[in-house]
Amino acid sequence: MPVFLNEDSRIIVQGMTGAEGRKHTARMLAAGSDVVGGVTPGKGGQVVEIGGRTLPVFTAVGEAMDATGADVTVVFVPPKFAKGAVVEAIDAGIGLAVVITEGIPVHDTASFWAHACATGNTTRIIGPNCPGVISPGKSNAGIIPADITGPGRIGLVSKSGTLTYQLMYELRDIGFSTAVGIGGDPIIGTTHIDALAAFEADPQTELIVMIGEIGGDAEERAAAFVKENVTKPVIGYVAGFTAPEGKTMGHAGAIVSGSSGTAQAKKEALEAAGVKVGKTPSETAELARVSLGQLVS
Repeated sequence: MPVFLNEDSRIIVQGMTGAEGRKHTARMLAAGSDVVGGVTPGKGGQVVEIGGRTLPVFTAVGEAMDATGADVTVVFVPPKFAKGAVVEAIDAGIGLAVVITEGIPVHDTASFWAHACATGNTTRIIGPNCPGVISPGKSNAGIIPADITGPGRIGLVSKSGTLTYQLMYELRDIGFSTAVGIGGDPIIGTTHIDALAAFEADPQTELIVMIGEIGGDAEERAAAFVKENVTKPVIGYVAGFTAPEGKTMGHAGAIVSGSSGTAQAKKEALEAAGVKVGKTPSETAELARVSLGQLVS
């Protein structure tokens, strides 16, 4: 059973008529995702031809849900409009909002996340600044390339989009139940812990790969959760061992201050919880193979 997304998921795209929205809608359709329409204020009633499909455009998320039965939205909205787009999705009661947009002000993310909590957490938010979620062979919501890998037994949760793709490629012969890119901003919706809990409960997932990076304490908190709640093997990787102190490295959340949030501290916390941690992505993939008893010599 895929995590967060399955073959029955019906997807709308907020910002589908923009260049990025149109491009990635075509890719999602090519991956077999059931994209049923888009939302662009002021363009309701129009249709667009994408990937051989004629897709309706709606003015609002609630209108799109009523017309199509959509339960997932993928947000390709410019940063200054992203808060309003996500709040609209939450107010419409959609089940999953995948926020791809990069550069959303942290205050705006805090605001829409607080709104989600205040309204009962009926909408799961993935992101922002993330590549999305894919259940290979079933559905793809976001920008993860669908041809990297196929369905299989590994669950992947990652702060980094690029490392998501690399680990999926390196373990492509084993395959993935679901891969979730949670994003690397200081405030995000779905966390490592949320994904770990979902993979622990998923019968298709036999092993979990968790990718973190410097900054904050998310990995340390995830390590504590693994120790107390996860029975499946977990393989980890932490990006940023060579990052200089006090520098922002790629993601806005990847800032190290003193000994807090360092890659070494995170590695030690994970290993103390029984997580095997690779020094490189390739070594991490090899550890996963060994754990599954499928090491290729």
